[in-house]
Amino acid sequence: MSQDLLSVIPANPRWQPDEKAAKRIHALVTSWFPEGSATYVEMTWYDTVTAISSGQNLDRIGCPACGEEIDLEEAHSDTGFTSLDFDDPCGFARFRVAVWDAERWFDDGELGALADALGHPVRQIRAYV
Repeated sequence: MSQDLLSVIPANPRWQPDEKAAKRIHALVTSWFPEGSATYVEMTWYDTVTAISSGQNLDRIGCPACGEEIDLEEAHSDTGFTSLDFDDPCGFARFRVAVWDAERWFDDGELGALADALGHPVRQIRAYV
């Protein structure tokens, strides 16, 4: 069965929060999704920069210079992740907070509060997996 997954990741793909900041952002996200409005909220740390895709919402990833399609499995860490052209919001991260079965996006005020809690700018990605 497919599910919606709303992820919040640091704007810098290589950045990771300390445990205290991660717990703050987890508590904040959990407070915005009362019981029954999401299945659960999880935090994940990755050892390496990891692709955070929009799941079935992703149609293609392209080169912003030439427009050619890029294979998601290719290594792009040396040239920079943020310059890729995504059809639907995607990203790369070493940390994420994910809300399973979220029925909405975060609004700008919530994203600002999440960035303040984390101590770093954030992005959101909504996936259908």
